Amino acid sequence: MKNANHGTFDNQQLLSIIERIEKLNEDTAAIAADIKEIFSEAKSAGYDPKYIRQMIRLRKMDPDELDETDELTQMYRTALGL
Repeated sequence: MKNANHGTFDNQQLLSIIERIEKLNEDTAAIAADIKEIFSEAKSAGYDPKYIRQMIRLRKMDPDELDETDELTQMYRTALGL
C-alpha cells in the first residue's frame, strides 16, 4: 500500500506489519495444534468430536437463535418422520 509520499514505502513500518502478521500466523498454528490435541484427548475419553464441535457452535448462539434452531430442527425432523 502506498503512503502519502506517492510511491515510497516506510520500510520499517512495512517490516513491522509483516513480522506482526507472521507472529500471529505462528500463534494461530500453535492454537490449532492445541485444539486438535484436546479433541484427540476427548476422543480417547470416549467423546465424539463431531458433537463437541456442534455443542461449541450452539453455545456461541444467542439464546433466542438457539431456541429458533431447536424448533426448526424439530419441525424438520417431524416432517421427515425422524
